[in-house]
Amino acid sequence: MRILFLTQILPYPPDAGPKFKTWQVLRYLVSRGHQVTLVSMVRAEELPYCRTVQQLVSDFHAVSLHRSRINDGFYLLRSLFTRHPFLIERDNIRKMRQLVRQLVMENDYDAIHADQLTMTQFVLPFAGRDQQKAPLLLFDAHNATWKILERYADESSGMKRWVMQVEADRLRRYEADIVSRFDFVFTVSAMDRAALMAAVTCSGLSESDWEKKFRVIPITVDTQSIQPVDRAVKSGNIFTMGTLHYPPNADGIRWFINEIFPLVRNAVPGVTLTIVGKNPPADFVNLQKTMPEVFHVPGYVPDLTPWFAQAAVMIVPVRIGGGMRVRILEAFARGMPVVTTTVGLEGIEAISGEHVLVADDPGNFAGAVIDLLRNEQLQQTLGNNGRKLVEQHYDQQIVLRKLDELYPPVDQVKE
Repeated sequence: MRILFLTQILPYPPDAGPKFKTWQVLRYLVSRGHQVTLVSMVRAEELPYCRTVQQLVSDFHAVSLHRSRINDGFYLLRSLFTRHPFLIERDNIRKMRQLVRQLVMENDYDAIHADQLTMTQFVLPFAGRDQQKAPLLLFDAHNATWKILERYADESSGMKRWVMQVEADRLRRYEADIVSRFDFVFTVSAMDRAALMAAVTCSGLSESDWEKKFRVIPITVDTQSIQPVDRAVKSGNIFTMGTLHYPPNADGIRWFINEIFPLVRNAVPGVTLTIVGKNPPADFVNLQKTMPEVFHVPGYVPDLTPWFAQAAVMIVPVRIGGGMRVRILEAFARGMPVVTTTVGLEGIEAISGEHVLVADDPGNFAGAVIDLLRNEQLQQTLGNNGRKLVEQHYDQQIVLRKLDELYPPVDQVKE
C-alpha cells in the first residue's frame, strides 16, 4: 500500500512515549512492504536526525516548526475567538496544509495516517470525498486528549481551571467530529477508546458505527533487543525518567519529591533519587546543586541501561495523563521493579502485587518504595513477572500484527 503518514513531531530518536510508538509503527509498516511517505513537523534541534528517518521511508518531507510562549499566547487568544481548541490552532501551519494538499493531489495514496490529534486537521479536506478510489483515513489517536485536559482542570483552581475546562470541552467536541469523519481510529488502550466513545456519543454516531471504527493497539517493546539488566546488589537508589518538560511528568515527580521522598528518607537513610530526562525544570536542577549527595539530575542520556542497573526501584508517579506509559513497559522488559499510580498503570494489564506495586496516596506510595528498598527478593519477583508480562502481551512482533487488518502486507495483497 502507498501510505501518507503525518506526524506532529519527528519520531526519531524514539526517546519519548509518542515518538517511541510512532517509530515502531513506521518500522513495522515498512517491514511489511508498504511505501510510506512521511511528513513531519521538525524543530531546529531535530534536523540532525532527519537523515535516519529519510533512510527508513520511501519519501520524507520536513516542515519547520518553531514554538515560543509569545506564539502560544497568540494562538490561545485566537482560539478564544475561533472557538477551536488551542492545540489545533497552535499546530495549524500553512506550509503543512499546502504540502499535504499537494501530495494528495499528485499521488494516488491508498491511505492517509494522521498520527496524533493535531495532524487530523490536515486530512479533513479529504474526508467524505466522492471519488471511486478515495484513500482510507486513519486517525492514530494515541490517547483521548480531551480526557487529559479534563484531568488537568480537576487538579487546577481559579482561572487556570476555567481555561483547562474550556479547552477540554472543545477538544471533546473536536475529537467526536474527527472520529465520525475518519474511517478508522487507533487507541493504545481500552480506556482511551471508551473516552473517545463517550465523546462520540454526543455526535450522534451509532454504537455499531463506532465499534467498526476503533482498534486498540497498545504500545509495544522489542523484547529481543531490550534485555533484563544486571542490577546492583543492595542499591539504595530510586530511579525515574521521562520527558521532563511535559507537565504531567514534572507534576508527578514534584509530588514524589515534596510529599513522598521525605517519608522514604526517614525510613531508609542514605537513599538517593535519580531523575533522568530531557529539559529538566529549574527546580529539579537546583535540587542537585543544593543536595548533590541525594539528588542526581543528568538530563537527557542516550543509553538508559546503566541508570536502570544502578537502581533498586523505578518510580512512575503520574497523577495526570492518558494513554500508556512506555517507560513502565521498558522497565518491565529490563526486569526492573516498578512503583506507580493507578493513572500511571492505565492501559497496561499488570496486577498490583504481582507485576508492579500501585499506590495513589503519599503514605502508601512511600510504603511501597520502602518495601522494595528493603526486600531484594521482592525486587527480583516483580522484575521477573514484569518481564514475562511484556514477552507475552506487549512484544512488538505479536501486537503490531493487528495493523495487518487495515494495512495488508504486500505479499498478501499480491496473493
